Order: sequence, then structure tokens, then C-alpha cells
Amino acid sequence: MPTEFVIVSDHNTCRRTTSGKQHRVTNINMFLRVTSWRPSSMQIRHCSSVIKAARDKLGSLGEGQISLHKDDASGIATVTLQHQQRHNAISGSMMVQLANIVEDLSSWETGKGVILQAEGDSFCSGGDLTTVKAISNPQDGFLMSTLMQDTLTRFYNLPFITACLVHGRALGGGAELTTVTDFRVFTNTGEIGFVQGRMGVVTGWGGGTRLVKLVGPTVALELLTTGSRLNGVKASEIGLVNHHVDEENRFDETKSWLMRRISHAPEVLQAMKKIVVAARDSSLDDSLLNERQVFSPLWGGPANLKALEGNIKHK
Repeated sequence: MPTEFVIVSDHNTCRRTTSGKQHRVTNINMFLRVTSWRPSSMQIRHCSSVIKAARDKLGSLGEGQISLHKDDASGIATVTLQHQQRHNAISGSMMVQLANIVEDLSSWETGKGVILQAEGDSFCSGGDLTTVKAISNPQDGFLMSTLMQDTLTRFYNLPFITACLVHGRALGGGAELTTVTDFRVFTNTGEIGFVQGRMGVVTGWGGGTRLVKLVGPTVALELLTTGSRLNGVKASEIGLVNHHVDEENRFDETKSWLMRRISHAPEVLQAMKKIVVAARDSSLDDSLLNERQVFSPLWGGPANLKALEGNIKHK
């Protein structure tokens, strides 16, 4: 019987399952070096040891910043890529910063929306070459993929209405980043391309999976295999882009567009997003159960009572 390695989480360490027997793995780096594993035979379930190893490995690699600004007045947070000299390529240190930002956002009780954007003349050109060269082996690639998938999945599931503002190029990993938000807003210079195949790899940050959910398997396969670079008009035709804004006033126009979608109370908006996330990723029964659970506290809650008092339903 062939050996299969499965990493699961017990929140303290990982376990190696071999022919039905579980063994504790306390040093994930040593485990990755000495075992003849293959990524396709491993499953990750938020293993804290893997995430910590990835943070330790990537945290000091490369330059660049990712900033977070939370505006409590509007309920909109802005996440900005700041690595202009490398066309906002994501370095190892930026990956760790993004993970910290998503953790911060996860506890923002009054939040309503998030805009993901970038400085300079490009949205994001993918992984930073300095970081890529420093981790160009399967084990480190596995760590990076695990951290980024964990971070971007948590971003994908945030209980806020999220929009990605794309100007200039969003290529490779940059294209993957655009798939974590609910909406994609393009300027006339916006361009997206899943060009990973040209580098001899595939999507590793969860972008392939999210792309299939966005445009379906046939269109996703076409984009992945051809590496086509689409402008905003072409991307709109396949449902990948939801709105267009002027290049010069791109942030203000995007914020105004998003504001029209976040007029409800924070608890109501967050409940709406939770319903959509569960319907997107869960079975019908689980999704319906989730809907009951998020609906019940709102019924007779402050926002509901205020609406009833104002007889809003019939206005």
C-alpha cells in the first residue's frame, strides 16, 4: 500500500498520516526536507506549524510595503500595495504583512467594505523576483503557497463588501489577487493575465480555484492555458470585471461606487456577505442552516426595529 502524507491541524503541531497511522510532526521544515512528498498527495487544513514556518521563511525576504487604512466614518478600509520600483510585485515580507492585515480586518466589527488597490503605474506584476529566486525549490514553494492560500482565503471570506481596483497590469500572482474580492473595478489601463504557465508553473495562491468559481471551468482553462492578457472591456465580456472608472480619479470613483452598496448597517451587510460566502462554498443544507443562523439575531434587532418604526418597507 503506498504511503500518503496528510497534514492536518490540531492547532499546536501537524500530524503525518502513513497507511492509516498518525505521527506527530513537530519540525515541519525537517519533515519537508526528509520526506519524499508530492504536493498532490498532501492536504492542508490551516496547520499552524506550516503557517509559522512560512512566516519565518518569508518575513525577511524582499522589500516593499502593504498598508492598511481603516476609515470608521465610512466603514471602508483601503489596502494598498506599495512596491512601485518592482511594479508592485509581492515580496516575502509583503506576504507576511498582508497576512497581518487580513487578521486585523477580521476583527473589525464596524467595517463595511474594503478596497484593494496599488500605487504607481501597475496593480501587481506577481511574485517579486528577489523572493522567487530565494525560495526556488519545492519545499519553500509549498510553504509560500500555504501561507498565501490561507491569507487570501481569509480575505475572500471577509464579512465585508470588497472591491479590487486595477490600473495597469495585473499579471500572474497579481491576477490571482484580483480574484479575492467580490468585485473588480478597472480603469482604461487595466489589464489582467494569468501568465504563470510561461514561467513553467501554475497558480499557487488559490487563484485558479477562485477563477473557476468566477467564470466557469471552460473560460478559466482558456485563460490559464493561453496566458491571454485581457483589457477591461474583454474582461467585462466574460464577467471578470464589474465596473469601470476614470484613471485619474480612480480611487474616489471606486469609493463612491462602493458606498452605494454599503448603505445598510454593518451587522446587516456582514450577514449578507456571510450568506453569500456560505452559498458559494457550502452544501445547500449547510448554506440554509447558516442563513437561519445569521438571520435570527437581526430579526427584532436594532436595524430591524428602526426600519419598522420608520415604516421604511412601504416608502
